[in-house]
Amino acid sequence: MSAELNKFYCNKKILVTGHTGFKGAWLTKILQNFGAQVSGYSLEPNTDHNLFSVWGLTDSIDHHIIGDIRDYKKFDRVVNKYQPDIVFHLAAQPLVRDSYDNPLYTYETNVMGTAHVLESIRQNKIKAGVIITTDKVYKNFERNVAYKEDNQLGGHDPYSNSKACADLVTDSYIKSFFDPAHYDKHHRSMVASARAGNVIGGGDWAKDRLIPDAMRAFLADNKRLVIRSPRAIRPWQHVFEPLHGYLLLAQQLYEGNKAAVGAWNFGPHDEDMQSVEDVLGLIIKHLGRGKYIVRGDKIKHEATNLKLDNTKAKKILGWQPRYNLHIAVKETCCWYEGYYKKSPKFIHKLTDKQIMEYFK
Repeated sequence: MSAELNKFYCNKKILVTGHTGFKGAWLTKILQNFGAQVSGYSLEPNTDHNLFSVWGLTDSIDHHIIGDIRDYKKFDRVVNKYQPDIVFHLAAQPLVRDSYDNPLYTYETNVMGTAHVLESIRQNKIKAGVIITTDKVYKNFERNVAYKEDNQLGGHDPYSNSKACADLVTDSYIKSFFDPAHYDKHHRSMVASARAGNVIGGGDWAKDRLIPDAMRAFLADNKRLVIRSPRAIRPWQHVFEPLHGYLLLAQQLYEGNKAAVGAWNFGPHDEDMQSVEDVLGLIIKHLGRGKYIVRGDKIKHEATNLKLDNTKAKKILGWQPRYNLHIAVKETCCWYEGYYKKSPKFIHKLTDKQIMEYFK
């Protein structure tokens, strides 16, 4: 699969929005390793530590544009100038708890930002676009069931709801402007949305996320970790898993596979949908250290039970999770241990090694 993806993406012109974020930086790095010509449009990194700086992507990326996805005119000028073959849209306000503090900014970024990307794809006749949303787009009935792509959308908090809206905007653009039935007749663009689970991996330093908070507490600060919902179940997966899915999906869209249009789940195997406490147990076991306390927050609601059904991606795209939860946690912990305990040169080598081993 790696040879096929490498061949496809080599010399392709790719635009990644949100390339300075956690997933965006990993996607940029993987595409660079595949030989793609990558342009990025994003805000400046908003954490003290960030992958974009750790890897020196400012110097290695083909085009690095700092811009707000809410600024349609500026974004459209970038798309028009570089004429990418494929757009991956990851720029977002990505945090549930921040969305309670800044709901208008969350909606402006996640809903109108997505509309701006889709409109620019339409106006510039871009061949393929993958719009990244989230597993939290579904109306959550707090039942022990895995949500499928055609289940009802909803979202309790402003973040989840804004992402559900982004998915609806994408669906509307597909029906109105990118209908696969009219492909090659009235348009030449294929678009899909991708919903992934709780993504873990080296180099995430966002606040209010389990892995970054745990690594800061256990490796950097030597403090007890404070968690809110130890029994909350999430579809945990290594960052490579959904990125692999996005890459496969974009390839199918670019090549004109009409079955690739629409919404897609990229989630782990059923047995890897575990509780926060279970994941913490694996982290502590691997690191050989770590303590935590529980301090709930009843004001800012967060879902308790969330699972994804990945049947569609497995059947149609041939995508499968390659890492179970144990391996995902191990690879994540190894990256952070390397970052906090070893040299920058080591972390560059480890990053390339992890990419090569997953995609081999």
